[in-house]
Amino acid sequence: MTTRVALVTIAHGRHDHLSAQVAHLARGTRRPDRHVVVAMGDAAIAPLLSQTPHTRVVRIDADPARLPLAAARNAGAAAALEDGADTLVFLDVDCLPGSRLLERYAQVATPVRDATPVIWSGPVHYLPPRRESETAYTDTDLARSRPHPARPVPAGDRLMDEPRLELFWSLSFALSAPTWHRLGGFCEDYVGYGAEDTDLARVLGRAGGRLTWVGGATAYHQYHATSTPPVQHIAPIVRNANVFHDRWGDYPMLGWLQEFEARGLVRHDADAGEWSVCDGVPAAAQT
Repeated sequence: MTTRVALVTIAHGRHDHLSAQVAHLARGTRRPDRHVVVAMGDAAIAPLLSQTPHTRVVRIDADPARLPLAAARNAGAAAALEDGADTLVFLDVDCLPGSRLLERYAQVATPVRDATPVIWSGPVHYLPPRRESETAYTDTDLARSRPHPARPVPAGDRLMDEPRLELFWSLSFALSAPTWHRLGGFCEDYVGYGAEDTDLARVLGRAGGRLTWVGGATAYHQYHATSTPPVQHIAPIVRNANVFHDRWGDYPMLGWLQEFEARGLVRHDADAGEWSVCDGVPAAAQT
């Protein structure tokens, strides 16, 4: 059976990251049959990719302060399925595909193989900042990258089932079209940063599905400045945590919420059963 693979990338800004991702796709052992790029309120993306083959840009309106990440992924999947994809691969715009990422996802995330819903996820390695003299990451940089310390890295092409569904993240994953339809995509009640992938993992568990790590499907996370905890995303984290609690009865991202609370940035109202941003928190931290 021939598998038609679509890669879905959502983006707002980060044009250099997107261009690097496209360049690395051309070096892979398997290229996507269709690369669907969802431009969230960013009219500059379509011209940037106008000469890139097998690429479709889907434009959706978006407030940069409230990027609809869940809705954008759903829009990308809908376009890919409309174009005949039977395997969906999602890769964040700041991730470079390893040379075998699409090959490995195409091998495992097929409709024939998935008797039960499965989300397949490859390792993500983290890259350091590029040196000033470099315009792109080199193969040496990729070889020196380091995987996320809290997630498994299967040796070779090994597959590893993961009982901790909460470890699912949306940076890099794949699933078959039937699995996507069965799960129903991402819940669009989540807007902005945080929790929409944890929610999908709960949906997967409710459907009796599993999360499986895929050796060889390596992605490389391009460096960009961030903070831990992500104080620049306080408001969406709080809002999305409350959405998650309404749907599932507990809170995701609890470590971050508690650290924000310790810093006097958020508070938890036990009677109301919700988190809120404290008065006086700078507006820059509430996007």
